[in-house]
Amino acid sequence: MLFSYLAHQRACNDKQRERAERIASLPAVYQPALSALDKDILTRPISTIVSSVQSNALNPSEVLVTYAKRALQAHAQTNCLTEIMIAPAETWARDANRTGPLAGVPVSLKDMLAVKGYDACMGYSAMTGQPKSYDGAFVRLLRDAGAVPFVKTNIPTTMLSFEATNDVFGRTENPHKMGYSPGGSSGGESALLALGGSRIGVGTDVAGSVRAPSHYSGVYAIKSSMFRFIRTGSSTTIPGQEGVPATHSPMAKTLEDLETFWRAVFQMKPWEYDHSVLNIPWKEVKFPVDRPLSEVVTDVLQKDGHEIVTLNSPSPYEGLQIASQLLLADGGRVAAKPFRMFETNDAGMVPAFRALRLSRFIMKVYAWYLRYSVPEYYALIAKREDYRARWFKVWRDNEVEGGLGDQGVDFVLTVPNALPAVPHRGMRHGWKACGYTFLFNLLDYSAGVMPITHVQKTDVVPRTFRARNAIERENFRMYDATAMEGLPVGVQVVGKRLDEERVLEGMKLIEKLMKGAGLAYAGIPL
Repeated sequence: MLFSYLAHQRACNDKQRERAERIASLPAVYQPALSALDKDILTRPISTIVSSVQSNALNPSEVLVTYAKRALQAHAQTNCLTEIMIAPAETWARDANRTGPLAGVPVSLKDMLAVKGYDACMGYSAMTGQPKSYDGAFVRLLRDAGAVPFVKTNIPTTMLSFEATNDVFGRTENPHKMGYSPGGSSGGESALLALGGSRIGVGTDVAGSVRAPSHYSGVYAIKSSMFRFIRTGSSTTIPGQEGVPATHSPMAKTLEDLETFWRAVFQMKPWEYDHSVLNIPWKEVKFPVDRPLSEVVTDVLQKDGHEIVTLNSPSPYEGLQIASQLLLADGGRVAAKPFRMFETNDAGMVPAFRALRLSRFIMKVYAWYLRYSVPEYYALIAKREDYRARWFKVWRDNEVEGGLGDQGVDFVLTVPNALPAVPHRGMRHGWKACGYTFLFNLLDYSAGVMPITHVQKTDVVPRTFRARNAIERENFRMYDATAMEGLPVGVQVVGKRLDEERVLEGMKLIEKLMKGAGLAYAGIPL
């Protein structure tokens, strides 16, 4: 027990020292304040950066220096970075493919993505000091496309939380307000993007892990459906878990950059890099103006002539029950296995893993009791498929009030979460409200999140509000409009399975109408 704890402390100290030394050893060019040229580069969409690099008007090394400077500033403010790859990225930038669809673009990566020569420890101390011997499929695609991976970003231990803290790298702060979560599990990524330390990055999502951070930090993301986006080679906390599909998904500072990133990846034919990716080229989608769509946002949609319809869906609570049982069908044993003695777990996961801290005998008894047998697991899969079938029916027929029969609806508009960013350790109760995003992982639907506005101190809960259950009561107890003033508030756009293009078009429509109404979202200035 003591040796395990000492090994944990030593690993955490060594890893933090390594990160600090990598930053300190960088050339002086990365230390000064942003120059006028830096600020100009940081404000350019990645499509402009790509065209400038392709025409030799801009050098990839210049772009790297600018984004590395800003990334280090963002890290100093939020503690968002894990692996500092800036030194070798100088060589990667010099050798970058200057004709590729991402020529010269720096890309940040969630800690779990495999980069040769660097750890992917995911916040577990037992997995530090084990650099990968290979580049994952996505990193290989990025390099071939001309992109330059340069940093990796923080996550919560187990990657099953909407916070971003672990003993190895520490806690990441919300970029808008200290004391609040940036989201999780791709929380380091969202903090970095919001502060302009990167314009595009890669996260993963099994219950909302790119969408909750986008909502909390005010950035953009689209969760892909299973087998649409490249994933092979990355580490994971629950290898083999496919009851609720976990997907790699792009994140971006702006919606324009998000679209450019998606298109560039598909231009590279990702199915030629990863056996699991379906050979489905990018599809062009446009909305007819008289199709139905489904509160600031609904107002601008209605004023533009779009019809809002009511969705009579299957019970979301039923979906949450099925998804939770599938995701932790093993009682959490696989995700908890790397923990060392006294290693800190996320506040939201502590209750679920508490039994794993008991004696070996009791732990085995508990796991035997909680985990599902093979027949029980098959039964859960059958329930999942029945639930998906009922949702499919809602999309396709007259169960949608005012719907158009077989034409169905274009997308569903809903919230990403019950609250804006929660205070640190807020996941102790906040994890119970993950159903707004988790539901669409169970269904394997494409779903995007985009920022719409910010909390104002006048956004108080009506005095007439009465919580309907313990989950609602515990979550709304954390809500404080005055304390949370300035935190982003997003909206979630949901499409059917493998319908990422339609989700993107829905997000573009909403952004266009919001801008036209004088309600454009304003992010963090440089």
